Amino acid sequence: MRKSLTGVLSLAVLIGTVGATGASAGAATAAEPAANRSSGAAAGSEASTEDIKDRILAIPGMSLIEEKPYAGYRYFVLNYTQPVDHRRPSKGTFQQRITVLHKDVSRPTVFSTSGYNVSTNPSRSEPTQIIDGNQVSLEYRFFTPSRPAPADWSKLDIWQAASDQHRVFTALKKIYGKKWLATGGSKGGMTATYFERFYPKDMDGVVAYVAPNDVNNKEDSAYDRFFRNVGTKECRDKLAGVQREALIRRAPLQKKYKEQAAANGWTFNTIGSLDRAYEATVMDYVWAFWQYSLVADCVDIPADAKKATDDDIWNSVDSISGFSAYADQGLETYTPYYYQAGTQLGSPDIKQPWLGNLSRYGYQPPRNFVPRSIPMKFDRHAMRDIDSWVKHNARRMMYVNGENDPWSAEPFRLGRGAKDSAVYTVPGGNHGARVSGLPEAQRAKATADILRWAGVAPAAVANDPAKAKPLAKFDTRLDQRNGEVERDEATLRP
Repeated sequence: MRKSLTGVLSLAVLIGTVGATGASAGAATAAEPAANRSSGAAAGSEASTEDIKDRILAIPGMSLIEEKPYAGYRYFVLNYTQPVDHRRPSKGTFQQRITVLHKDVSRPTVFSTSGYNVSTNPSRSEPTQIIDGNQVSLEYRFFTPSRPAPADWSKLDIWQAASDQHRVFTALKKIYGKKWLATGGSKGGMTATYFERFYPKDMDGVVAYVAPNDVNNKEDSAYDRFFRNVGTKECRDKLAGVQREALIRRAPLQKKYKEQAAANGWTFNTIGSLDRAYEATVMDYVWAFWQYSLVADCVDIPADAKKATDDDIWNSVDSISGFSAYADQGLETYTPYYYQAGTQLGSPDIKQPWLGNLSRYGYQPPRNFVPRSIPMKFDRHAMRDIDSWVKHNARRMMYVNGENDPWSAEPFRLGRGAKDSAVYTVPGGNHGARVSGLPEAQRAKATADILRWAGVAPAAVANDPAKAKPLAKFDTRLDQRNGEVERDEATLRP
């Protein structure tokens, strides 16, 4: 089975650089930096005698964790002091982790977000490779160690996170003065979209990969239609068979689960019981296969689930869904995601009729995966606002989806108000869909647009977009290929 793994700011300065303080979207965009889409003049030059590290660390609130040089780059892992509440910056700060993959201040910069933790090892997003630029990556607020203490969970929302990104951009734009693009995959693509919605003058373009758009959290029939038709019937039948057997053989397989839990110290206080955790893992099985795998990987699924051994069923579910996912130890890292899914982002609820009455709990909601000590209330207007804004206001925004990726069943769509924007679908693509996986003509057009938005399109490409190619060579240590997905044990997450 394919499993590609992937000092302190003074209060006076902090108040002066926080940016927008209003509660509404209009107020959120009221305090924009002077640098906007039309500006391209560099604020500094690589010819400067001052070292780039010194320039970055001269930013108030910026501190160095470590530097990891990489051939052709300098790579910095940093902390940046952020207000817990951008509307009330005097109410406390926290340290947010960022990384900078520095190439040259004369090159454009990509602002990359995963929506989760940030990796502290050098890597490049696809747009960074395409434009041969710098890359700034940001850890999403409330993912440890970028979590305020004590944690006021009401300050974890998409506007606060976008404001984190806005402040980082405003600080670094003084050094990296060329054009900026925002990008991210999955929840990172959602994050890039929300940043553009609340601060539309910051970026010169957005490239969002496999970004879900759950506009109406109570209406999820698109996912049911997706699972009726995805891939091949043979593959769907094999997956359904294993999933059914895993629920039919609940007793013997849960005995193995209890043994694994005891051996690994897993507990199940948040979800409520080992039985609930077991079923949640099994219910994720079909979704997780299509999220991370391709039709060709179906050869690894037991052909006749009824004749398969208990170990065959266990191993198949564990390799795809991961039985540690819903233990307290598996959930803890992703509490911020489940909190957001249950308060603003929404979450899928699929029927899986092939299971009949074998399920005891159905698709469990995010509330079940967040400790009860953390209050949650769903805001049904948040995603509707985002969806409407993208349809009517998108400028230089690109969405790349995977044909066989469940998260792409509810995608962002462009309306008549969108300008210089596009939505692409990678044929047969999973949750690792990229521009490089598009058909040739679309790949060239998308690449040419990214180069143009970044202000680095060669004259030949400007005259003929069909000639567009990435400016930097593919690096197997820095880059991911189309279809490769960074994954972990928590499966049903974008």
